[in-house]
Amino acid sequence: MTVDLEPATRAAVLVEALPYIQRFRDSVIVIKYGGNAIAEDSGVPGGEAAEGQALASFAADVVLMRSVGIRPVVVHGGGPQIGELMSRLGKVPAFRDGLRITDAETLDIARMVLVGKVNPDVVSAINVHGPLAVGLSGADSRLITAVPRDASLGFVGDVGNVNPTLLLQLLNEELIPVVATIGADESGQAYNINADTAAGAIAVALRAEKLIYLTNIEGLRRDVNDPTTLLSQVTLDELDGLVADQSISEGMIPKVQSCLRAVRAGVGGAHILDGRVRHSLLLEIFTAGGVGTMVTPD
Repeated sequence: MTVDLEPATRAAVLVEALPYIQRFRDSVIVIKYGGNAIAEDSGVPGGEAAEGQALASFAADVVLMRSVGIRPVVVHGGGPQIGELMSRLGKVPAFRDGLRITDAETLDIARMVLVGKVNPDVVSAINVHGPLAVGLSGADSRLITAVPRDASLGFVGDVGNVNPTLLLQLLNEELIPVVATIGADESGQAYNINADTAAGAIAVALRAEKLIYLTNIEGLRRDVNDPTTLLSQVTLDELDGLVADQSISEGMIPKVQSCLRAVRAGVGGAHILDGRVRHSLLLEIFTAGGVGTMVTPD
């Protein structure tokens, strides 16, 4: 749906965005585009927009950021898409603490979906606007060196090291890196790495100004069952408390832990937004009120 704004309202929107454009110019912003945000879009009447519409809207937002001098890096997941292909192949997904248990066959499926489907789709959507995006995986140029998480999880890896050299080269060439989170260990063995964790580690390695998670919830709630308790801003200490009293639901644990680690390691701020809402990324960065939850140092 297109909203017809009065000329004065359009001008006011642009003026509100101006100080944020000036502030974040030349800053690196790492955006984790979640598989749930790709698969759903509540910003269209009926909530039944095609995946391609949601992706096209996201791509346009990223290109606009790039056009005003921000240096975005996209890190994407693909959990629902992996689960869908597993089901079609007769495999039942299993999780522990929000992480997918990954045997050799599941790893092959994850690589097919993330590297072979989702990554090219995101790159193509951005490149509709010009030759801007470059797709890669964590295994390329040893971008992400993986270490096994736990034998009981199979080929699930933690981030042992991030080598930002390739990303910095692409950013310096005014390109937009799009990263699929398959990493490899020192021997070349591939591992499925949680995209939330990988995005946080990449943000730290790039000394990013912001780390933004686009997912399928509107942000963090003090009471998970009460939408009126949405937190527009939360400090590290407050977020530690929410984790301690188990106010954070299981699927959000990797995101929240990644936010905590990233901000403590020097990332300027971390944000959790509803990626199904059209232009939530721009509203969070370029307006005073924002639309999700911002995690701040204090």
